[in-house]
Amino acid sequence: MSISREEFLRVLPAAVAPDRFSIDGGEVRRQGEDRSWRMVLRALADRRLGQLRLPRLQVQIYLSGYSRADSDSFLGRFELYFRRAGG
Repeated sequence: MSISREEFLRVLPAAVAPDRFSIDGGEVRRQGEDRSWRMVLRALADRRLGQLRLPRLQVQIYLSGYSRADSDSFLGRFELYFRRAGG
C-alpha cells in the first residue's frame, strides 16, 4: 500500500468496524471467541518519483474462523476503505 503506518492506523478502525483490535509492534489483532484476524505490518522503502516520495506499507492479513463469504466481505470492506483516487 502507498500509505504511512500512521495513516493506515487512522483509517483502520472504520475499515474493520465494529471490531475492536489491539496493536503490538508490527501486528494488529482482533481476537474473538469464534473468529479472529491478524494483520502484519512492515514498512517498505519509499517510492520515489522525481521529487515526490510516497510512503509504502506491506500489509498481510490472516483470517481465522471466517466462512468464504465472510472472508470476501471482510476483505472487500477493507479494500474499499483503503482505495484511493477511484481505485
